[in-house]
Formats: sequence, structure tokens, C-alpha cells
Amino acid sequence: MNPKAIFNWSSGKDSGLALFKIIQENKYEVTALLTSINKEFQRISMHGVHVSLLEKQAESLGFPLIKMELPKEPSMEEYSAIMDKTMSRVKSMGVTASIFGDIFLEDLRQYREDQLNAIGMEAVFPLWKQNTTELIHEFLNLGFKTIVTCVNGSYLDKSFAGRIINQQFLDDLPENVDPCGENGEFHTFTFDGPIFKKPILFEIGETVKKTYPKPKTDSEEEGEYVFWFCDLK
Repeated sequence: MNPKAIFNWSSGKDSGLALFKIIQENKYEVTALLTSINKEFQRISMHGVHVSLLEKQAESLGFPLIKMELPKEPSMEEYSAIMDKTMSRVKSMGVTASIFGDIFLEDLRQYREDQLNAIGMEAVFPLWKQNTTELIHEFLNLGFKTIVTCVNGSYLDKSFAGRIINQQFLDDLPENVDPCGENGEFHTFTFDGPIFKKPILFEIGETVKKTYPKPKTDSEEEGEYVFWFCDLK
């Protein structure tokens, strides 16, 4: 019998490919999807996708959905406390592993492993250290379809928000942008692919600018981060 696992589902392309690989490898029994939600706006943290589309994804994928609700701007202490409570509940369901779509952010992996080790759970990273150019082409060649829901204005302009990822999109990316957006350059919503029973239907709404305060550092003055969000309905 395969060990039970929870899959950390962001709604985007890396999650889609990682879940595909986990299903193909058949080493874990995925019992549910876990997604962080902004409690106030009922949208996926960072990706900006409304919970109604997330629920449609889970239904099409055929997995129960666990929504971890977070305050608007949680501190690390608040986030860790909510995560600990959620994972303790998940562990009580017999789950021993937590699966992530991270690719190469060492500090993030270390944080996840430390949090899970503290409660006796395993962290699993099926995409870890793989070439991101190869990964995005594998994703597209498998028949996945994904749309950009959020771009970081420090890397990309407004025109990239709301675009479907295809070869033209990849060709248009500046050289300093990772093709999987692994440094937070952009986030996506995956709406079709080999693990979906049916495509997720949606309409593309307006693109909105949001700013967040940038803390002052030794090398930089205080400022703001600019993000462009494409609203999907």
C-alpha cells in the first residue's frame, strides 16, 4: 500500500506537472489537494484566482480540496501557526507526506522540510532541480493549457498578464525571466491537461494593478512592489 500524501496545489502549471508525475509514478496515494486562500478576498494566495475556479479544478481532477484560509497579510508567525494547525489535522487523517511543485528555491524547500520534519512528515519535490526550459516544454507537449494570472512588474509588463503560455509567450520573455517563473516573475492558472476530466471554463476579465510596500534594506530605499493581476471569471 502506498503512503498517503497531501498535494500542495497552487492552481498553476508547476502544480499540474508535479501532480501528473506523482500520478504516473504511483508511489503515493494523493488523498486531497491543499491550497492557501486569502480569507478576505476568497482568492488563491499570490495567484489571485477566485476560489470558485479552484473548486472547479479540484472537481475535474477528482480530489477533495482542503482550503487553508489566511489573513490578508499574514506575518510569518501567523502563517506558521495556521500551517501547523492544518498539517496536524492532515496528519491525523493518516497522511505521512506532503508534495510540492517547487523547482529550485533552496530556502523555500528548507523551510517546508523543517516545518514537516517537526511533525514527523515527509516533504516530496517531484520537479526538484530539473531544467525549467525542459519542464515548460514537457508541460506543453503533454497537452496542458495554462494562462498567466499575475505578473511581477519588476520583471514583466502588464501585457503578459492574461496570456496563454505557448511558444510565442516563451519567445517573448526577457532573458532574465525564468521560463517557469520560478523566481516569482509570474503565476498561472492551469485549465486543461491529461489529469483533468474536463477543461475548466472561464472568461478573461480586466487586468488590475496592485502595489505592496517594499521594506527598506541596507542597499535599497523604501518603495513598493507592483503586480498586475488578470481577473478570471
